[in-house]
Amino acid sequence: MFDKLFKKTKYIRVNQEHVRRNAPLVKKDPNVPDDMYIKCKKCGAFVYKGDLIEKKSVCDHCGHHFRVSPYDRIDWVVDQESFQEMFSSVRTANPLDFQGYEGKVAGQSKRTTSTEAVVTGVATINGNPLAIGVMDPSFMMGSMGSAVGERITRLVEHATANRLPVVLFAASGGARMQEGIFSLMQMAKTSMALKKHSNKGLLYVSVLTDPTTGGVTASFAMLGDVIIAEPGALIGFAGPRVIEQTIRQKLPEGFQRSEFLLEKGFVDKIVPRAQLKSTLGLLLSVHGEEVALG
Repeated sequence: MFDKLFKKTKYIRVNQEHVRRNAPLVKKDPNVPDDMYIKCKKCGAFVYKGDLIEKKSVCDHCGHHFRVSPYDRIDWVVDQESFQEMFSSVRTANPLDFQGYEGKVAGQSKRTTSTEAVVTGVATINGNPLAIGVMDPSFMMGSMGSAVGERITRLVEHATANRLPVVLFAASGGARMQEGIFSLMQMAKTSMALKKHSNKGLLYVSVLTDPTTGGVTASFAMLGDVIIAEPGALIGFAGPRVIEQTIRQKLPEGFQRSEFLLEKGFVDKIVPRAQLKSTLGLLLSVHGEEVALG
């Protein structure tokens, strides 16, 4: 009896290839790089970055226009290799000795492709010369400090002296709080330069992109002879929450979006990004003929 209990059992030889073939599959997380896809904040779809670049940063699913760098926008709008940057040496000072301000500006310069919240220069669109300025919403939220105002003012003065049309792309969160009154003074300075430009009978086209708010809206952004907006852009002075708290009323649906402003007459035309170069080229061409005849 004890012999049967403690008798060594025979081992069964297992075919290892058989085990590998019949082993359950181990699920692994897909090895997808973090920066390969971008989530659209409007429709929630994940958009492949490669496709997004080809589409000029416009969502394929809902048409949402992503915020872009000024140099990308310039590449898409002006003629190839025609852009010549100007006034890049104008840099931010710290007129109020605001603590940590210089370090923050330096950090923004390293993080973005810009040295300030606006890039200015001259170029051509379909062969038509112009002065162009493009704001950078990723540089301190495109806030307008003294350097931004100075660059835009110098650009407009250069355009006036050389009888060039001006195209400015607005994208800003408003005045730069670290510069206080010096920031607010840029509203008057840029507006006066554009008034002198207008007195010469020259064209100014303002292009409103997401977002255009605060002191930029209250100055040069709304002074264009022609005002164009990108689809769905947030455009206004104060934020909707502040307005609702002030007037104690619920705002209409789509308030402060470009479509709402077009309906109310603040914007002349909404132009998708893919059609922007042809639209600007047509405006510059027609105005150039008028200047030549005049």
